[in-house]
Amino acid sequence: MSLWTYREELSRQNKIRRSLYELLRDELDQVLIQYCLIDSYENFLKNNIPYPFVEMRELKPRAIIPNIEYELHNKLLVLFLEDSIPNVHKKYIRFFDDNKVTKENLLKVRHFQFHKNYRQNLKLFECPQFCWFVRGLLPVDYALLIQRDPTIKAKNRYAITHFHVRIDWPISEAAEDLAISLRYIQKDLYDEKGEGYAENLQKKFFEYYGLHQLAGGRRTAACIATQYLRQLPFISTVYVGSSESRSLSKISERDQTRHVLIKLDEGEITNICKTHGMKKVAFAKSYLIDKTRDGGVAIFQTAYSHTGYARPPDDGKMRELNSEYFWLTVKSQYLIPLPEAWGKPPLAYSKIYSVS
Repeated sequence: MSLWTYREELSRQNKIRRSLYELLRDELDQVLIQYCLIDSYENFLKNNIPYPFVEMRELKPRAIIPNIEYELHNKLLVLFLEDSIPNVHKKYIRFFDDNKVTKENLLKVRHFQFHKNYRQNLKLFECPQFCWFVRGLLPVDYALLIQRDPTIKAKNRYAITHFHVRIDWPISEAAEDLAISLRYIQKDLYDEKGEGYAENLQKKFFEYYGLHQLAGGRRTAACIATQYLRQLPFISTVYVGSSESRSLSKISERDQTRHVLIKLDEGEITNICKTHGMKKVAFAKSYLIDKTRDGGVAIFQTAYSHTGYARPPDDGKMRELNSEYFWLTVKSQYLIPLPEAWGKPPLAYSKIYSVS
C-alpha cells in the first residue's frame, strides 16, 4: 500500500516541493524520450538499418514481447524521488559512497566523457548542463538515482546523487508485498495457499506492472523498485527504457505509461489532421520525428490503469485470486509532440485495437 500523501493534504511548504518535483519530472520526460526513442531511431538511420517498430499487439495488456536485443536501441533505468531515500533502505536499493556522483567515482566509468569544465553542480537539476550530464550517465549499467539533495534540508534542490544503483529486493518479496496490499494473502506468499498459488501471484505481479514474467533485467528491476519505493512517504517515478521492448516506460503514482515510435501513412496523417483541425505542415513540424516517402514517424503514448482485481477491495476483506481476470487495461492513447514543440498538446489517437 502506498504511503504518499495527496496534494490537498500537504503543508504549503510541501505543496511547493510537490509542484517543483512535478515540473522537473515533466522536463525529465522530454530528456528521456529524446534519448531512448529519438536518438535510438537516429542510431538505426546512421547505420542504414530499418528501425524495429513496435507492433500494436505488443502494447496490449498481457502481451509477450519478442525476445530480441537491439544493440542500437538506447536503454536506461532512472529512479526519480520527491524526497531523499533514508540510508536504512541501502540493503535493497544499493546507493553507497563508492557509487555517489563525485568526480573521483565518475573517473572510473569507462564510457562517461568528462565535460572540460566539470564541476560538482552539473549534477543539480537547476544547472543548465544537467540534461547533458544525465545523458552522459544513462548508458551506465543499473540505475541512476535522482532525488532531493539530502545535504541541504532547508532547500528543495534536486540532483543526481548516485549512479550504478542496483535493485536487490527479491521478486518473491515484492510480489508478496503487492498481494498483501490487494488482500490476496494475509502475510506469507508461499505458506498460506501453496506453491502454485504463490507462483500465480508472482505472474500477476508482472502483469500489474505491464510486463510478462519473462521480461528482461531492467524492466524487472523497474517494477521491483517501484513496489519497494511505495514504502516511502513521498511519491516516486521509475523510468525504464528497454532494447527488447523498444520503448520508454514510466511508472508513477498516477499511472503507467509507455512511449514507442510508430509509423503513420499518408492516409492516417490526413485523418489525424482533419480530426484535430491541423494542417499537414504544422503536424509534421510538431509531431513527426521523421518524414518518410509514404508518411512519417511519431511518438505514441499508451497509458494503462488497473482493474478492480488489481486494486484493494472496498470492503477490505480477503479474496481469492483468479488468474483469468485482467489486472491492467488501456486507459488512453495519444500522439506526443516533439520535445521542442513547446506549445503543442498530445493528440488523442486510438490505434492499439484498430489493427489485428
